[in-house]
Parts: sequence; structure tokens; C-alpha cells
Amino acid sequence: MVKGKKKLNDPSGRKITLKMAKKALKVTIDGKRRLDLSNMDIETFPKCILKLCDVDELDLSRNLLKKIPDTIDRFVNLRWLDLHSNHLEQIPSAIGRMHNLYNLNLCNNHLTTSGLPHELGLLRNLWILNLGMNRIETLPPSMAALKELRELGLFNNLLTHLPKCLQSLPKLQKVNIKSNPIATDDPQEVESIQRVDCLYLVREDYLCVDCLKRCKEERERLDIHVSAAFTQKKSIFGGLITPNSVAQENQAVWR
Repeated sequence: MVKGKKKLNDPSGRKITLKMAKKALKVTIDGKRRLDLSNMDIETFPKCILKLCDVDELDLSRNLLKKIPDTIDRFVNLRWLDLHSNHLEQIPSAIGRMHNLYNLNLCNNHLTTSGLPHELGLLRNLWILNLGMNRIETLPPSMAALKELRELGLFNNLLTHLPKCLQSLPKLQKVNIKSNPIATDDPQEVESIQRVDCLYLVREDYLCVDCLKRCKEERERLDIHVSAAFTQKKSIFGGLITPNSVAQENQAVWR
């Protein structure tokens, strides 16, 4: 290699320096300090960001991370941790020592049941947990201790039955278990779990290929539904001015 030339196509991924990390610091609307290192082709957890461990929020989503080190627990003030759309197969047990976590996003990784540590149950202040788009067959029983959990994403996994721990979460309000091979003799058992779709406003170029495809499919489905509804209403009130009640209904659909 010619002296002074940098090696191209470094297999270890993009290197993040402390200087780069400091430039990625942002302040949220509610005054929280967020370290945003999303969508930067990072393959290895950058050790330098441990010097910024006093941040409130950490975004490492849409990267190429395969492992999160135990040192993640140095982020003692962390309330919001986003690791979605990486290549993670396992979450370290040290996650259980991050007692201030309020929102944890692990969606769209390679997680299996064995990759979820029992220490997840120690996150007593957790309100939102997204485990969607993984390979999870069941949840660790310790998750029954998440008494503050309000929202849980389990969509697009390998669940064959409803996790028993769901019945032990008194404040749980929203659960998404769509696209799981759940088999049950009692359909009401599944219907008793509230399944909802959450809407997030993001730029398309921020989404991974899979997420963008899913969003476009949902948009096409909604367009067809609204078009069919409009055609039906038009035939019913042909030649008449559409009543206000119908206009309000159409507005509600578009919201």
C-alpha cells in the first residue's frame, strides 16, 4: 500500500471518532441531550462514545452492529435507546442495570428467545419496548416484572402462543402481535390482546429497505380502502351535496 493512502472498503465498517460523536450531539425539544449516530454504517460499537455517557438518549439505529458490549451500562442517565435495524443476535445482560430506561427499540434485528436476557425484567421504569421483526419464539418470564410497561411491539416474530407474562403487566395498553404463527382454540384469547398499528412520521430516505416496502404497501392498502369508501358514498348520494357527517368521516380516515 502506498504510504499515506487509506485502505478502501474497510471490512470493519465506518470508524467513529470522539470528534465525530460530539458533532452528532443534539438537544431535543424537551431539552434532552441525544447522541444520534444512526445510519452511519457502524459495524463495531464505538468505544469513544463512552466519554459521552452522560447523554439522555442514544440512537444507533440503521447500522451494521452485531454486538452491544456490557459497557453499555455506563450510560446511567439513558432514558431512550434505539438499536433498531441492526444485526444484533443478543442483548447483553448489562442492559438490566440501565434502570432509567423509558424507551427501548430493538426492532428489525436477528434476535431469538435465547438472545433476550432475563435481566430485561429489571428495567422497572420501562414504558415502551419494541421487539418487532425479529425471530423470537417466546418471551423470558422475567418480563412479567415490567410493571410500568405501556406499549409492547411483538409483530413479525415466531410466536406460536400468547406469552403468559402479558397477563402480569397491569399498565399494558398497546400490544402489536401481528404476523406471528399463533395457534389457539380460543380466538377471543387473541382478540383480548389489543393489537394496534403505531404511526411515525419519518423521511423515506431514513427507512431501511424492508421498512420502506412495508410502508408503501400500507399506503397502497389505505388508498384502495379510501377510494372504495368514496365510490360507495358517491353512489348513495348521487346528485346530492355530501352531508357533513360523511365529510367528517372521510377527514377522520385521512388523519
